[in-house]
Amino acid sequence: MGTPPLLRENLTVTRNCPSDRPRIGIPTYGQNEENRFTLPRAYVDSVRRAGGIPFLIPPGDSDPRAYLSFIDGLVLTGGGDIDPRHYGGKSHESIYLIDAERDTAEFDFIRRAIDLRMPTLCICRGAQVLNVALGGTLHEHLPDVVNEEILHRAPPMEPTPHDVKIESGCRLAKILGESEFSVASWHHQAVRRTAPGLEVVGHAPDGVIEAVEMPDHPWLHGVQWHPELTADRDPVQQRLFDALIKATQETRK
Repeated sequence: MGTPPLLRENLTVTRNCPSDRPRIGIPTYGQNEENRFTLPRAYVDSVRRAGGIPFLIPPGDSDPRAYLSFIDGLVLTGGGDIDPRHYGGKSHESIYLIDAERDTAEFDFIRRAIDLRMPTLCICRGAQVLNVALGGTLHEHLPDVVNEEILHRAPPMEPTPHDVKIESGCRLAKILGESEFSVASWHHQAVRRTAPGLEVVGHAPDGVIEAVEMPDHPWLHGVQWHPELTADRDPVQQRLFDALIKATQETRK
């Protein structure tokens, strides 16, 4: 039984007429207890508002090159913690949702995306993946390092606002249009030692590293906060996704 003529015609049109909208790969969270791959919708909505087409990529494929040849940009998202063995860290009771499959996949994605000079936005865990993949380290649990006058995650595990200051003149400040603003924070870990090739460009009031970028890359930024949580009502945060899409369009040219 062959493909119905109308469906066959629609498939041909789809394959032969690629959209002008950039395709943004978004690796999902790892498999949960219900054998499902999940991802909060806010990431998808933020990419769509910017004019991109989100493509969700579940971990587990042994070779990410097929995905990277298909997408124009990459967003690494938040989620559970990286196994501390990857950065010479110590076990801590607060570390949760370690996923070896996801760690392996995202380390491979970010390294290959850098080699391809692909526009990439790394958010929260994503910024930590970027740093660890390039040889940096993390604080296993921030409350053990800085006092809790500035909360980076509200009890028990909820997002909370705090201010961030970005270095004036850096590329991220130019993208956001402001150097000081409030963000939605939702993490208990952060960059400790910055990896070679990355430059710290943002801090929280307590000194925690909140933003890094790669000067030798056309467009690669890591932010410790969650811009997707407020991008629907905060134009400063939406500008990150808008700039990502613009960068992919320029790369296409």
